[in-house]
Amino acid sequence: MTKQDQLIEYTIQDIIEYIVEDFHIEYDVAMQRFYNSKTFDKLLDIETGLYLESAAYVYGIFQDEQNFGNLIQAEI
Repeated sequence: MTKQDQLIEYTIQDIIEYIVEDFHIEYDVAMQRFYNSKTFDKLLDIETGLYLESAAYVYGIFQDEQNFGNLIQAEI
């Protein structure tokens, strides 16, 4: 596992925890919600550099996607 893979994995774990806490849903439902998001796809795309950002920052992007239906961050 590369350092990039590790950073992505840790970020995903943190974001899933945020979703569980904020939405009061089960862990597996939170996983599905995040894994089916555009934010998740961008996080996995090494070229975006999103994996270098904090989990809180990426979660903010995910929240915006959930609220507005699309990604609104210009840099990704």
